[in-house]
Amino acid sequence: MSNSEDAMPAKRKAQPTHRETTDRLARRALFGFILTFLIARADVFLIMAHLIPNGYLFMGQTHVHHLNYGIFLLSVVAAYSIFCRPAGFKAEATALFYGLSMALTFDEFGMWLHLGGSYWQRASVDAVIVIAAVMALVAFGRSIKKFESSHIWAFTALTLALGIFIFVLFKAGDSLGNVVGPKLEELEESSSP
Repeated sequence: MSNSEDAMPAKRKAQPTHRETTDRLARRALFGFILTFLIARADVFLIMAHLIPNGYLFMGQTHVHHLNYGIFLLSVVAAYSIFCRPAGFKAEATALFYGLSMALTFDEFGMWLHLGGSYWQRASVDAVIVIAAVMALVAFGRSIKKFESSHIWAFTALTLALGIFIFVLFKAGDSLGNVVGPKLEELEESSSP
């Protein structure tokens, strides 16, 4: 051991059982993101189909959309991350809440992009898929420092495949939207108070 290591406080020498690495935190965020998106979509569909009670928050005649909850939660998560600098379990919980708040916000991306319109806008699903794909690349991709030439080719191939997938998604989504979209909008119209 060198003299500089001897001079280090005992606290610094102790290694945690696991580190909250970027990819580990991204996996937590991705999990929270996908789970929340699926629950939000299922909840909205069940409410609109009158299979569960209407749990929407109204202020007077105004329906408070869940993208607002997501925006407020994103603000809280950002403030907590900046000012409290969480580590360990707290960092993992923060990442989970980050994914949850991103899903609540981007599930209604089409509504805030177009400042209104139907909940079932395709832009929302497209945004969620792109964000989930980027989160997955961060969560499961190797760090840039560990890239070798074979990894760069695999990363390039994966990025190209992702681009092709997004292109096909947009093309197929148009066709699917033409078939399913009117039925979903009709369901939304019939369920509005």
